[in-house]
Amino acid sequence: MAATRVDSFADLQDTFFAYVRDIKYATMITVDRRNRPRARVLLPVWEVVDGRPVGWLAAYRTPVKTAHLAHSPHTTYSYWNPRQNTVHVDALSTWAETDADRRHAWELHTRGGPPGVGYDPIHYWRGGPDDPEYHVIRIDPRRIQLVRGSDLRSTIWQPGTDRPPAVPPAPAEPVEVAGAGARS
Repeated sequence: MAATRVDSFADLQDTFFAYVRDIKYATMITVDRRNRPRARVLLPVWEVVDGRPVGWLAAYRTPVKTAHLAHSPHTTYSYWNPRQNTVHVDALSTWAETDADRRHAWELHTRGGPPGVGYDPIHYWRGGPDDPEYHVIRIDPRRIQLVRGSDLRSTIWQPGTDRPPAVPPAPAEPVEVAGAGARS
C-alpha cells in the first residue's frame, strides 16, 4: 500500500496527537560514535509552533546521551500500541540550553502536551526548572510517519523547503564515555 504524503503538518496533526495521547511513551533511538543504535523509553511532550511540531524531552544529561547527541543529533522516536498504531518521528534533537526553554518545557510537561501526555517533573527534579540535574532536549522533526494498525494505512509528513535548523558539525574527535550508568 502506498503511503499518503502531506506537506502540511495540519493534515495529520489530529491523528498524531491522538496516537501520542493514547501511547504516551516513545522509544528514543540515538547512535554512538560507531553508529550502533541505543534505545531508551522516554516521555516527550509536543506542541505546534508556526505550523510545525516541536517536541520537548525532560532528561538527565547522562554521558551516553551527551556523547550520542554530540556524535549525531539525528534521532528517531517511535510510538507503538497493541492495536498496531505507530508513530515514527525522525528528528534533529539538541540540548535546549536557555532558561526560557527549560521553563517552557517544564510547564508543557506539567500541563500536558498534548493534554493527557506529560507528568509533574518535580517528582524527578526537586529543585524545579532550576534544578542542576534537569535538562531539556528539543526535538525538531524532519519526517513523521503514522501507520494505522487496522489497515496499515500510512501517512507521511515531510516538509518541503521548510526545514529544521542546520545540523551542527560532529566533533572532530570521538567522545569517549566511561561508565554509562543506568540512566542512559
